[in-house]
Amino acid sequence: MTEVFGNDYAAAYDALYGDKDYEGECDLVLRLLAAHGGAGAGRRLLDLGCGTGNHAFPLARRGHAVTGVDRSPDMLERARAKTGQGAPAPAFHQADLRDLDLGRRFDAVLMMFAVLGYQHENADLLAALRTVRRHLEPGGLFVFDVWNGPAVLTDRPGRRVRPVETAGGPLVRTADSRLDVARQLCHVRFALRGPDGFERAEEHTMRFFSPPELDLALGCAGLRLLDLRSLPDGEGPPDERAWTVIGVARALVGPDAAC
Repeated sequence: MTEVFGNDYAAAYDALYGDKDYEGECDLVLRLLAAHGGAGAGRRLLDLGCGTGNHAFPLARRGHAVTGVDRSPDMLERARAKTGQGAPAPAFHQADLRDLDLGRRFDAVLMMFAVLGYQHENADLLAALRTVRRHLEPGGLFVFDVWNGPAVLTDRPGRRVRPVETAGGPLVRTADSRLDVARQLCHVRFALRGPDGFERAEEHTMRFFSPPELDLALGCAGLRLLDLRSLPDGEGPPDERAWTVIGVARALVGPDAAC
């Protein structure tokens, strides 16, 4: 995988996504867990690809024991800087989610904000999903979101420019995208331009998925797909109008635990 979320992008990350409704997404995650029989208050949650902790902290404030994992030290540095604000803090670990083994299991595993899409090759995808299964209690739940292939191919990405006001002055992010349809990848070049001539760029390559492909990959990792819905409301079907979908899978046990 391409190295992404370096220091400059991590420093701008919370400003760039300041209007993202993390609290609402956490509400939806907890509703989906409850709808599929997940444990109630005080869940043990593992947040894979936790970034700067924008899902982990709201979930911890609601009484859940949250462990966050990310491969970017720069993102984790900013997550840890948010601790000590009166609520129980998540525990954060730096690791690659493809070979992570914390030696313990959780009631639920989360992989939000298209983290699964950073697994470009099938071997990476299955390694990441097997990490999920390894850390789930039997019957535990996995909640994730991904780019939805039918919508990506219907409403193809182009150039997007996003200006953001920060304490240090205006910041502009330009995203230029190109599709590799055969490999189901979208290459997104993010260029940041800030005050005083600051300029940096990163390329993020995102995999998009079809629902049957997700079902197959989850099954090969010992997980059963239970539900797939459109974001942001989690109500509609995963059709060609929904660029991002949220899914729920359950950890299988016994002879059905792998393909």
